[in-house]
Amino acid sequence: MIAKKHLSRRTILRGAGATLALPFLDAMAPAFASPTRIKAGGQTRLAVVYVPNGIIMKDWTPETEGAGYELPRILEPLSAFQKDFLLLSGLTQNNGRALLDGPGDHARAAASYLTGVHPKKTAGADIRVGISFDQIAAQHAGKATRFASLELGCEKTGIVGNCDSGYSCAYSNNLAWRSETAPLPPEVNPRLVFERLFGSLDGPTDPASLNKRRIYTRSVLDIVQEDTRRLRGDLGPTDRRKLDEYLFAVREIEKRIADSEKRADAEITPDFEKPAGAPVEFAEHARLMFDLTAIAFQADLTRVVTIMLAREGSNRTYREIGISEAHHGMSHHKGDTEKIEKLAQINRHHVEQFAYFLGKLKAAPDGDGTLLDHSMVLYGSGLSDGNRHDHHDLPTLLAGRAGGAFKPGRHIRYSLETPATNLSLTLLGRMGVQPESIGDSTGRLEHLTDL
Repeated sequence: MIAKKHLSRRTILRGAGATLALPFLDAMAPAFASPTRIKAGGQTRLAVVYVPNGIIMKDWTPETEGAGYELPRILEPLSAFQKDFLLLSGLTQNNGRALLDGPGDHARAAASYLTGVHPKKTAGADIRVGISFDQIAAQHAGKATRFASLELGCEKTGIVGNCDSGYSCAYSNNLAWRSETAPLPPEVNPRLVFERLFGSLDGPTDPASLNKRRIYTRSVLDIVQEDTRRLRGDLGPTDRRKLDEYLFAVREIEKRIADSEKRADAEITPDFEKPAGAPVEFAEHARLMFDLTAIAFQADLTRVVTIMLAREGSNRTYREIGISEAHHGMSHHKGDTEKIEKLAQINRHHVEQFAYFLGKLKAAPDGDGTLLDHSMVLYGSGLSDGNRHDHHDLPTLLAGRAGGAFKPGRHIRYSLETPATNLSLTLLGRMGVQPESIGDSTGRLEHLTDL
């Protein structure tokens, strides 16, 4: 009998100026562990993907409920994953409404989306809303990972100034709030995200030092190659294959970031404000951020990620799909059929990138299933109809099985005014946190586990 070599789940590959966490390998289960314990390799992850300016709801909402519904036009790119997600109708974020504070629905939509709290109307430094539920989850899950959470975005943002009718830009531009007064701004530069995940834990992380490291090193895999060689000698054939696939994925992300940086230096689009180091085209940018999220989940670097595909009230244009008009401006369509059509195309374009993300999660093995099996991925917006600034019947999609707790493949319609915070409370429960309430929650959301 050959004794099985046991690796710690926290095993990492090290080199000068870089560290590389590993995905879950068979060798990380004790030699005589029970099958149940081996299957427990997959931990529940939480990802939130936010889109701004509402959705064209007639092209989002299915006509029928339950299983076997026909996907509406905007959701058609998700056809391969229809049995992997729940579509939830009827949820309301009441604290996104004016509540006597007048205009500013975009700021309130983003600020209340994960906090469930009505933000204080101010454009000054005295901002106040509430801790977001992703950060409550991060405080718990982050004890077992290198990073408590990651906050990512695809559009340059700021946290000062007036962005919406007297509301601070901090409200429009952030989803995650560490405390009532401390937002966690999303990182929009894929290179900096990569450096954070795989760069030195001890070395300098200022832009000049990171740039110098890029010049003198070809790849993070080159830096850790000696540790990699030693590890491979201790692994069985299945684990060697898993390791090779993981390292290949890391290298592919590196190459794509480098290629996008070269193109960004050469391609300057007039009147298009792009973040430094980020790809010019939205789809490429979004997919890099999704790839980085999948890798971070796979290596258990973090279990909580929020991604803003664009800031709330975004005036981004989508020239790559033939739309040169500003997104937010068009969202006030006043019934103009041409604008409605273009908005639906933008909504579908966003979903196409999300489908790519689900594909990445579903293809990555994790414990007794895949990353998607062990994840909860919330996709939606803090507004439904962007023209009317509605905060009820929000577009809400929940992908993944949360380790077997959820039964996807259905459209569930809740009674109108069901608090969206009930969903937040339910997701926190699956992350091992049991708060009594979140915002205006009235209890946990039902029917997510029903067959």
